[in-house]
Amino acid sequence: MSKISGAESHIMEALWTRGPLTAEEIVQTVGPAQDWGEATVKTLINRLLKKKALKSERAGGRALYHPLVTREEYVTGESQGLLDRLFGGQIAPLVAHYARHRALSADEVARLKTLIAKLEADDE
Repeated sequence: MSKISGAESHIMEALWTRGPLTAEEIVQTVGPAQDWGEATVKTLINRLLKKKALKSERAGGRALYHPLVTREEYVTGESQGLLDRLFGGQIAPLVAHYARHRALSADEVARLKTLIAKLEADDE
């Protein structure tokens, strides 16, 4: 599957959140927030169909669009791409970057410690 663009991700987010939708429902959901007209939304839907990120099926004489990519698959791919491009695929430099340039809340630090403890326990 080809990479989902930032604009296309808005279409996918609507489908992940609300389930299968018609083109008109996608236009109503995404269009106003992005200041997109019907033609723009339909162009993005067609791109996603070509990329095999969506499928279309007829229901009641109208096309109903379903995501073929889960949100988790998308997030995993995007996250790995970010790690590869900016941090050589390494997680520790990413966390260190954020820790240096953005104050971590006590809750975030606690969650990171819990995650690390869980990862260490899983390795044993």
